[in-house]
Amino acid sequence: MTFHARTLVMTWMVMAVMLVFMFIGVRRLTSGKPGKMQNILEWIVDFVSKLVSDNGMEMEKARPLLSYLLTLIMFIFFSNLVSVVPNFTFNLFQYFHIDAGQLNKIFEGATLQAPTADINTTLALAILTIILVVGMGIRHKGVHYFHHFVEPFPVFLPIELLDLLAKPMTLAFRLFGNIFAGEVLIKVILMLPGVWVLPGVIPNTIWLGFCVFVAAIQSFVFTVLTTAYISQAVAESH
Repeated sequence: MTFHARTLVMTWMVMAVMLVFMFIGVRRLTSGKPGKMQNILEWIVDFVSKLVSDNGMEMEKARPLLSYLLTLIMFIFFSNLVSVVPNFTFNLFQYFHIDAGQLNKIFEGATLQAPTADINTTLALAILTIILVVGMGIRHKGVHYFHHFVEPFPVFLPIELLDLLAKPMTLAFRLFGNIFAGEVLIKVILMLPGVWVLPGVIPNTIWLGFCVFVAAIQSFVFTVLTTAYISQAVAESH
């Protein structure tokens, strides 16, 4: 087993930011005129609830999943944004020469590494999704859930199993590929001559804005596909 200290530390940082974000949002909850942070949290809850309803899942079935889906979309979004945060340590950790868990590479490069730029993180999230899909299917349909693997004919069993295995793989590699590619492009842009002078400010600003857009889109795609897969698993057959 290999421990990636860089991914672990960045994940803990994202978790800490999320906890602070949520604490600020809920410390002054009111049923009257809400504050800005409460408005943001309520919008996120409404957004995820709409994703559930748009995918045809009954709210009674989806209610136990809302907390997970909210955590999922926020964790992925905040994780994706890490890649646009400048590295203010100036690579000082590389001089400690601590090879265990690659500790000397935790703060390496011009920007921090997003946890979702590591396939281990995205694959773990994808495996959680597929476990939920199967678990929710069994919970709501019992043994009958497995009948769809041999319907309409038993010959479809290999195809259905392949489809089940492909879902977490596509989820994991899509998210990982987009965020990792974005980090590589940021490093390439920062290597261009004249990037720190005035002509380089505009393209850098545009690219960072695009990275934020990609972060939002990828968190949305991962969450909406998770919702769709679970909805298919719990839906009544027709």
